Amino acid sequence: MPEPTHPRPVEPSELGFETVVYEKEPPRATIRLNRPEVLNAFDFQMLRELARACEDVSWDDEIRVAVLTGTGRAFCVGADLRSWDADYLGRPGEYWKWFGAFKDAHDRLREIGKPTIARINGIAVGGGNELQMACDLALMVDTAFIRHVGLEHGSVPAGGATQWLQLMVGDRRAREIVFLCEEIPAEQAAEWGLVNRAVPEGELDALVDEWVEKLTAKLPLTTRYAKQQLNVWRDLAWHQTVGHARDWLSLSMLGNEAQDAVRGFLARGKE
Repeated sequence: MPEPTHPRPVEPSELGFETVVYEKEPPRATIRLNRPEVLNAFDFQMLRELARACEDVSWDDEIRVAVLTGTGRAFCVGADLRSWDADYLGRPGEYWKWFGAFKDAHDRLREIGKPTIARINGIAVGGGNELQMACDLALMVDTAFIRHVGLEHGSVPAGGATQWLQLMVGDRRAREIVFLCEEIPAEQAAEWGLVNRAVPEGELDALVDEWVEKLTAKLPLTTRYAKQQLNVWRDLAWHQTVGHARDWLSLSMLGNEAQDAVRGFLARGKE
């Protein structure tokens, strides 16, 4: 669709999304990552659609809360390494562009101007965990887990994890999550403060509904400014590091370490 002449929200059907399901039922908007065949791993198209959905939420005064979730058995498992292999390994300039889309999606989600809830319906791995960390609040099904695997797959988790884990769980636990690449069960994630609550699957939607109702009852302009103030440490860590990460990770696409790790992972998946 053509660019609007001024900031105006539209009906989700006008946006023509293919990898994201975007629904508005004021006062709530729901953005659902919708590539279940790859556990909602994000490619360039999904990142662009996520950013555009967040932009529309920010423009729509009838929307007071945004919920981010996934289709199927996963919330999101991070970047689609198949697209990395096809488009970015050995091509640092192209990866730099991809990371720009990744950063833009994060920025638009964080700067949406309204409370955001991550409805973590399944596993959240790598960049998927970074997306839920970019939300204000997180409610997680108790059968899922969170994990970072970048150090095994040729990528530093500098899309939120290295910047914000220490703020959320403390320095030692942040290093444990990043260095060991082990699963963090939902109950442990809640205990550590990585998510707010871990609940049985049958209770997840009721709790999301309850929190949406409570957030909607708050004053919108006051809430927006409170969110801006609460974001100060996240923003400081993010803006001081993410540009460097973009350039370093782009150059790492030239090296054997990243290329061998990504292609090794994809080969194991075919076995």
